[in-house]
Amino acid sequence: MVDYTLTVAVSVSAGVANLASAFPALASHVTLISVLVVAVIALMNLRGVRESGTAFAIPTYFFIGAVGLMIVWGITRLLLGGHVVSESQHVQVLSPHQFAGLALIFVLLKAFSSGCTALTGVEAISNGVPAFRPPKSKNAAATLALLGGIAVAMFAGVTALALISHVHVCAPGDVCRGLAPGPQRTVIAQVGRAVFGDSSPLFYVLQLFTALILVLAANTAFNGFPVLASILSRDGYLPRQLHTRGDRLAFSNGILLLSGFAILLIVAFNASPTRLIQLYIIGVFVSFVCSQTGMIRHWNRHLRTETDPAVRRHMKRTRVINTVGACFTGVVLVIVLISKFASGAWIVVVAMPAIWLTMRSIHQHYASVAVELTPPADVPVTLPASNRAIVLVSKLHLPTLRALAYARATQPSHLEAVTVSVDDAETARLREEWERAGIPVPLTVVASPYRDITKPVVSYVSRLRRESPRDVVTVFIPEYVLGHWWEQLLHNQSALRLKARLLLQPGVIVASVPYQLRSARADALTHANAAPPGGRFTHVTTKPAPMVPFSSRAAVPDEAHEGGLARLRHHVAAANEQIQAEELQARVADIKATPISDLADRDQAEVVGTLRTVTVRPQGNSPTLQAELWDGSGSVTLVWLGRRSIPGIEPGRHLKVTGRVAHLRGARTIFNPSYELGPPGGETAEPVQVNR
Repeated sequence: MVDYTLTVAVSVSAGVANLASAFPALASHVTLISVLVVAVIALMNLRGVRESGTAFAIPTYFFIGAVGLMIVWGITRLLLGGHVVSESQHVQVLSPHQFAGLALIFVLLKAFSSGCTALTGVEAISNGVPAFRPPKSKNAAATLALLGGIAVAMFAGVTALALISHVHVCAPGDVCRGLAPGPQRTVIAQVGRAVFGDSSPLFYVLQLFTALILVLAANTAFNGFPVLASILSRDGYLPRQLHTRGDRLAFSNGILLLSGFAILLIVAFNASPTRLIQLYIIGVFVSFVCSQTGMIRHWNRHLRTETDPAVRRHMKRTRVINTVGACFTGVVLVIVLISKFASGAWIVVVAMPAIWLTMRSIHQHYASVAVELTPPADVPVTLPASNRAIVLVSKLHLPTLRALAYARATQPSHLEAVTVSVDDAETARLREEWERAGIPVPLTVVASPYRDITKPVVSYVSRLRRESPRDVVTVFIPEYVLGHWWEQLLHNQSALRLKARLLLQPGVIVASVPYQLRSARADALTHANAAPPGGRFTHVTTKPAPMVPFSSRAAVPDEAHEGGLARLRHHVAAANEQIQAEELQARVADIKATPISDLADRDQAEVVGTLRTVTVRPQGNSPTLQAELWDGSGSVTLVWLGRRSIPGIEPGRHLKVTGRVAHLRGARTIFNPSYELGPPGGETAEPVQVNR
């Protein structure tokens, strides 16, 4: 993950640096341009960008061709007696020390480790082996060899031309003589100017494709980092939000996290590739050492069980290769750590253990939460003795009335309204309005000497819990919902503060009762009226039939506060339900069954209808299957004791039921009825006789 972040920062910074080398006017804005490039790449990935082999291949081929042309052009000029001179040929890098013996070896190894940055990226071939055509390993090995040959040839050619043209780069902290004021051009830019000329179009082509291929390299990290973060999040080592896909099926949170950290690095290091590369190489070679060491352990494990001599020889030969690789990459890593530690490598040294410890802490947190949330197998779930409901009141307005109505509909064992007295005159006015309105709910006034709302409410609820520890307290908070974000700034957020405090109280349930204001309803209608994909609408025309009374009609909406679209939906639903009711009543009349609305207690009746709901409920120590049968005039509850499911008993199924009617909690009920299954959805078919 560190490497992915550094890949974005280094690649974008290097790409912008090459662009600034071609257009010097951009040199003073490289940090801003790099940040904008990262932001654009992030937005493109948030919108959904699929990697395309052609899109990556074309700039790559042009870059290889441009570099190859530069090398051939430069060598040809030299063979023809021309001169290739860079703009920094007179620059002298002064060193205050002379190295010999072990110090000289250390300097050479330091240069070797810096040159090893050219190896970064070759691991992409091994990561992409499954994408190759069969035989996969052979094709991947050939591609890796070809990549290595091209990289070595390009690197050697550019290095040779840089030495011949006397290219000098003054790194941060070095003392240089003869350096022109202003930012330096990159090495490849200096070589390109020396070979092609100051104003040659080929020089600008080289720089443009160099910048483009570096930006494409940054985009690959946006495809890898979110997926890796999602896998770690799924396994519980990163926050669960990183496992969530956005509306474009991209891991949006991972993309935002990667771009945020990359921008932070770019700003902190002023988009300097020379400084950022010190961080990059540490992470890369840590990965190399770990992968080679892991392969050694892999071959050691398989050699213990393998008996085929040919296979064992192959394993041993491969183990030797991995051992050499682990030794070389380990030496490079140690050298880089020592030589680049003060130049910024310490950030990676600190960040990697810190990230590892953070991931372990996250995993331990998720594991402890899972254990805490697991219900014990031998402890039954206890029910509260009663439900005490509280409706918080500030004024007697429509949100308060809706919250009171909802709280009364839940039928709590005790219901009261609570207001906090922060202004005596307002409190007296509220009590007068309460009595004048005749609301059948007692109003409790809680004093607040410091004009605070949150603490008095929490204290009052806590006192109720102490008085009745076996009761549960439900707090209903009326809230009005606004449609625009700027409207939220004009209102205090007392409801949010109250909920945040009350949620910490054990045995307290917090219920928000929303009341949508005009702006929120308009916003909802705007979204509801948005065209579906393709811009196609379905026009539905309904002709209401004469109304026939039945008890299960849809509720009439509040005409004063529901929008036109909601009323239209209500009328369409009511018309459809009316048509179904007429069809069912006609069927009842055809087979001379008893309408459900005419059923009396202890009648032996035959009814027909449609199953609306099917529910499994506990009845003592055994399950009970309950279903609601509706025939257009009313509904009856069918109960099968000791059953969890019955084939054919499902919502939408037509049933003909015979049994004795009883009343259970005021509802018509038939226990263990015999029935005939009809086809679902009103199809015509022979019924199936079933006796239960």
